[in-house]
Amino acid sequence: MALVTGAGRGLGAEMAVALGGAGAEVLVMSRTASDLDQVAARIAAAGGRAKALVCDVKDGSQLRAKIGRLDRLDVLVNNAGMNIPEPFVDVSEAHLDEQLALNVRAAFLVAQTAVRKMLEAPDRRERGGAVINVSSQMGHVGSAGRTVYCMAKHAIEGLTKAMAVELAPHNIRVNAIGPTFIETPMTAPFFANPEFREWATSRIPLGRIGKMEEVAGAVVFLASQAASLITGASLVIDGGWTAQ
Repeated sequence: MALVTGAGRGLGAEMAVALGGAGAEVLVMSRTASDLDQVAARIAAAGGRAKALVCDVKDGSQLRAKIGRLDRLDVLVNNAGMNIPEPFVDVSEAHLDEQLALNVRAAFLVAQTAVRKMLEAPDRRERGGAVINVSSQMGHVGSAGRTVYCMAKHAIEGLTKAMAVELAPHNIRVNAIGPTFIETPMTAPFFANPEFREWATSRIPLGRIGKMEEVAGAVVFLASQAASLITGASLVIDGGWTAQ
């Protein structure tokens, strides 16, 4: 059983579909039922199994109610997040609080609630569990106009390492993924601007923007037994951005 947050659209939806295609029963979670129903239908149409869980991940009581009633949980993809690009000196307290509430506080609560459920499984030590925190290449570097986002994703990288060390005795692996700029419906308007596309691609040694399936493939790998000795790692899917 795999849970994907922020699964209603974009990367979250593609990661959920990929996990369904790999044989997992997928729980897709976001605040919008209509989006989740579409993703669940895609998974079912491909022969997979999926269930929609409408939940605001910023609400701890909702999380505990939704996840707490599950029979079991084996994989968490902790994906819900946001970004408000703007100059550092212009960041308002409202924007600061909004981003940290979702990107850090909610990510922590989702992980904590999911791991509590994983620990309940009687066969936990044998089967283990996997947590995949969705970070960013910006969790490894800095970037103008993205100070709050960089701060939040650096926090996720630290959380990943600490969780990995603490949960290893329970056979629960915890890793992060760090995508570069990815072509999604949400980013399409930005990449329609030739200057922005040139700025992004010029910093990626492979010379192109990433595709959603490339990120989804990394998630399937980290969730699988092929990654059974990998924990506390951050897999950057960045075309070489952070290697410079």
